[in-house]
Amino acid sequence: MTMRPTKRSLTLHGHRTSVSLEDEFWGAFRDIASQKKLAINVLAAQIDAERNIKTGLATAIRVYILNHYRNAAET
Repeated sequence: MTMRPTKRSLTLHGHRTSVSLEDEFWGAFRDIASQKKLAINVLAAQIDAERNIKTGLATAIRVYILNHYRNAAET
């Protein structure tokens, strides 16, 4: 288990950007995108469009993942 973030590139709205997440979050992010039948870049773009401008993209992705699994646990 790696606790240090790993930087990976994503394409959002035609522009490359780097996001640093722990491997566990990358895995969960890929799983959620797969469940939704979306490319990871598409899901990242959706999260990016909905986040507060003061919130970093990596933080927004982590919170999205947390909320996804919380909502799943409630149903």
